[in-house]
Amino acid sequence: MNVAILGASSKPERYANKAQVLLSKYGHTVFPVSPTGAEILGVEGYSSLGEITEEIDILTLYLGPDRLAPLVEEIISVKPDRVIFNPGTESAEAMTAFEKAGIPYKEACTLVLLHAGTF
Repeated sequence: MNVAILGASSKPERYANKAQVLLSKYGHTVFPVSPTGAEILGVEGYSSLGEITEEIDILTLYLGPDRLAPLVEEIISVKPDRVIFNPGTESAEAMTAFEKAGIPYKEACTLVLLHAGTF
């Protein structure tokens, strides 16, 4: 499964980094997206979702609502199959926009979903 991490981080203490490690361990293809577009954990990085040429099955969010707001249209344009709002990323405006665009979303923790086998 192709999983984009919006708000990816090279810092091991960040949940986005922990998610990337676990997603890779579970066999998912990971696309880290951060403002720098830097490689993270040996995986090519991207500075925007639009740079990813593969279909995105799941987009997992690690950005606060203020940083997420300007990216909602870009998210809709890449049409992920599902969006996961990790704790602290919840945005009623983004959820409404995704509903209107027909993009399913879930408020959940990627790490918990992976450990529980419900990702």
